[in-house]
Amino acid sequence: MPLPPFHLHPEVLLLMLVLEGSYLWALRRLGPRHAPEGEPPASRRQMLWYTFGVATLLIASEWPIHDLSERYLFSVHMFQHLLISLVAPPLLLLGLPTWLLRLMLRPRPLNWLVRNLARPLIALVIFNAVIVVTHWPPVVNAMLEHHPLHFAGHVVLFGSATLMWWPVISPLPEMPGLSYPGRMLYLFLQSIVPTVPASFLTFGSTPLYHFYTTVPRIWGISVLSDQRIAGLAMKLLGGALLWTVIAVVFFRWYVLERDSDGWDALKWRDVEHDIRSEMAKR
Repeated sequence: MPLPPFHLHPEVLLLMLVLEGSYLWALRRLGPRHAPEGEPPASRRQMLWYTFGVATLLIASEWPIHDLSERYLFSVHMFQHLLISLVAPPLLLLGLPTWLLRLMLRPRPLNWLVRNLARPLIALVIFNAVIVVTHWPPVVNAMLEHHPLHFAGHVVLFGSATLMWWPVISPLPEMPGLSYPGRMLYLFLQSIVPTVPASFLTFGSTPLYHFYTTVPRIWGISVLSDQRIAGLAMKLLGGALLWTVIAVVFFRWYVLERDSDGWDALKWRDVEHDIRSEMAKR
């Protein structure tokens, strides 16, 4: 069996349509009133980022990834979690214009939660605590056996990941993120922490999740091989995603510093020229 039988999930399609449709509706109806004067409600790049984020959630939650992760392979389940936590949240944050995000955070309880929980250390602890809990065998088995619990787990994972990415994306000036060096250190720490659960998965000699010992095996992948692939994906693929962002942050910082130095040098030459001119007059 190359893939599980084709099966669409209407609730997933509906949720993704709501996410994309609400965004486009807000740009069209609310943008003219709330966007800065003379600017479009969102740039083309922002709209693409947001759409890519919704598409990532759709891919992670629909056939075949959804079916493979819930019925056959834990390694695909891990890939699904990487999409939900390390790919979709930053794309969605990059796609939200500042004025729209402020409207979304207007309710005081939500604003308070984000303002306090999106602080770097707190966000890092929350996200990694969620990672540990959602990979604890009793929790994984319960999530796979009860679909509503599985959905709730994905919501919590996505929410904690959004908090984790906030200090890196820093969408709002009033909730500033980290400096460029701070972002690189922050993401470096995030790339190290998952090593612990990944090690248990990669080097374990017995299956950790009872559920996957009861499902049919496909593609000739044994339970232990599946578990080890999941651990390697968590460490290597997750680490590659984070280090790619670190590289992007570094080069942006480099360009900013280079341009800043060039600007400062030019300004200093102007000042030096003015001083010499004044001295010549005297």
